[in-house]
Amino acid sequence: MGEAVQRRFLGLTAVMAALGMTATLSACGGDADAGDVTLKLVAADYGTGPENSSEKYWSGVAAGFEKEHPGIKVDVTVLHWKDVDREVAEMVKAGDAPDIAQIGAYADYAKAGKLYTADETLAIRTTANFLPGLTDAGKINGTLYGLPFVASTRLLFYNEQLFDQAGLDAPETWDDIRSDAAALKAKGVDYPFALPLGQEEAQAETLMWLLSGGGGYTDDVGAYDIDSAENVATFRWLRDNLVGAGLTGPVAPGKLDRAKAFEAFADGKVGMLNGHPTLMDKAEAEGIKVGMVPLPGSDGPTKGSMGVADWMMGFKENGHRQEIGKFFDYAYSDENVLEFAESYDLLPVTGSASAAMEADKKHKKLRPFLAALPNSTFTPYGKTSWATVSDAIKKKIGSAVAPGSNPEGILGEVAAEATRAEAAE
Repeated sequence: MGEAVQRRFLGLTAVMAALGMTATLSACGGDADAGDVTLKLVAADYGTGPENSSEKYWSGVAAGFEKEHPGIKVDVTVLHWKDVDREVAEMVKAGDAPDIAQIGAYADYAKAGKLYTADETLAIRTTANFLPGLTDAGKINGTLYGLPFVASTRLLFYNEQLFDQAGLDAPETWDDIRSDAAALKAKGVDYPFALPLGQEEAQAETLMWLLSGGGGYTDDVGAYDIDSAENVATFRWLRDNLVGAGLTGPVAPGKLDRAKAFEAFADGKVGMLNGHPTLMDKAEAEGIKVGMVPLPGSDGPTKGSMGVADWMMGFKENGHRQEIGKFFDYAYSDENVLEFAESYDLLPVTGSASAAMEADKKHKKLRPFLAALPNSTFTPYGKTSWATVSDAIKKKIGSAVAPGSNPEGILGEVAAEATRAEAAE
């Protein structure tokens, strides 16, 4: 607080004391406690069924929080991850925003002035504990609105048994991928390299390849650069060296969704693909011996990986700033962060929890993913235009690798949509 504000604060306190009155005064810009409060929390379900539903996790967190904070209740609603973003958007539109949402996007709400900033809710120690790259991805114009909740990175997965049978070593470059895929095809492997550019998660698969070719979705100052020379060269290479050579399997990349590619890997039908920790456990449960290496690049292993994050945010609508902040500080304890990450084979978003996971021998298999996270590149979460651009990528990018296609023209179409979407912000 400034000196003048401090004088007014002290003067008010003295007057109230002289009148024999008591009051609860909060920090500058804060809310006074006003009796019992119920926080409405809406979160995504990361589970695959009732036995591992995220509702169990959030109910446990809510119960622990309520015990430590009498007078604050937490009403938990957990929705399927495919529906939760839409459902929250409808709540906000109807004037019935939750106090807290744990969903996949925050930028639209932040730019509409509907969210509290981290400075308005979190203790300094909580904010300082977030991994820096994730904090940067949660900012708009330098202000943190999206609180990273959970993260994941990608590595190249390969079937060690299939590689051993073909006499292959783990790939380090694109040329290695091409030659290894050709050898696997000669051995009768259905999907020498599975390339899921179907609409389910094409935007993520695309970014992995763009990064491995020295490009990305944005330039150094954060402007879209989708049809850059590096990106065009990457998709020409994919078209000519993998897809055109018949090394990506029986389903065209533009029609192959990630879930189907992952199922095929767990069934032993895929030689290589880009994967995340959940696939590692699923494949090993099916008896697949999984090898993992950093994403091969045009000249060697890619220095960074693609990162994925989901977000927590606090809505202003009900005015429960202080209570939301208390819940955030509780939810981001190491115990809670680690419990969720361990439950779903994901990565913690705080420095202390990441260090604890890395030191724990039972998480040895996750260490390569933890090592990749600090240098990961994220999709442009802070752009409200990203939803439109991501949708355009999902619909069009698969055709950019089809034999005889024009990658430059297709990337140019997506870039034009990105320009229009940015102009409409």
